[in-house]
Amino acid sequence: MATSQQGTFFDRMAAREWLSTIMPGLMLCFVVGMAAKFVSEHYGGPTILYALLMGMSLNYLSEEGRCAPGIQFAAKSVLRFGIALLGARITFEQLLGLGVTPIAIVVVGVPATIIFGVLCGRWLGMSKNQSILSGAAVGICGASAALAVSAVLPQNKESEKNLIFTVIGVTALSTVAMIAYPLVVTGLDLNPAESGIFLGATIHDVAQVVGAGYMMSDDIGDVATFTKLLRVAALVPVVVVISLLVARKSAGGGESGKSSLPLPGFLIAFIIIVTLNSTLPIPEVVTAGMTELSRWCLIIAMVGLGMKASFKELATMGWQPIILLVSETIFLAALVAIWLYCVR
Repeated sequence: MATSQQGTFFDRMAAREWLSTIMPGLMLCFVVGMAAKFVSEHYGGPTILYALLMGMSLNYLSEEGRCAPGIQFAAKSVLRFGIALLGARITFEQLLGLGVTPIAIVVVGVPATIIFGVLCGRWLGMSKNQSILSGAAVGICGASAALAVSAVLPQNKESEKNLIFTVIGVTALSTVAMIAYPLVVTGLDLNPAESGIFLGATIHDVAQVVGAGYMMSDDIGDVATFTKLLRVAALVPVVVVISLLVARKSAGGGESGKSSLPLPGFLIAFIIIVTLNSTLPIPEVVTAGMTELSRWCLIIAMVGLGMKASFKELATMGWQPIILLVSETIFLAALVAIWLYCVR
């Protein structure tokens, strides 16, 4: 009995010590995230991008001092928890109600964009991991997809720098697309349904899809949002496939000693949440709370990631990643436009 009580005491002491270690950095990320949210709400623009840039301006805090462990915790653990909660935004019923055309476009467009990214990245002399990350961000759902895919790709000294550059680039391009693509669909003389599908299938981030769609009309906004949700749902099979390929490559390379599931825990949690959200009568207040918590987790994680990078490091990456992101964006938009014209 005494041994059990002593063990419990030491467990509590360890938990308190762990909390006191991560809390300064974690609270700092939260406060900076609140500032990013305030700027976004009052002056416009994507919160994720503000969080990342504000974090990068405080890069020195991650190099030493009391804040470093909490910043690391925000950039990894909080990030994965937020990705898992993204499942609260999706139900099978929403996806089945979209019809055949947007489903076919997403089924073809997402893998085609990733494959194009890998081929174009190889031509530009970039690593396969960075090309996959870039293609997934453009093809699926922008910053959220970049965060999720990065979490299952092999980690090295370039991983975080690649992720941050991809998030900045894809968010900037998504903002440009939100402004330009309504003019594009008008110029292409697409009907409301086609316009919604085009916007939802080509703009990178959810917020920008909603902004562009409802900027044109409520009907276009509804179709664009649902099409975008279908692209977000594609995140599950893409991350599953990448996880299995990474695990298989690791096993083939002779790495052993650890017996674990080929899929990361946050992805399994994501799938479970989507399934529960689709099959059980979960109160709307619960799903709304999970969605909001997920949004805040991603904001905090982006602050942490920003604090671990610097503009000087990103400047050393050169022009190739920019060319890759722009090429993938143009490829996806052209593919969807041609598809819509062909099925008319």
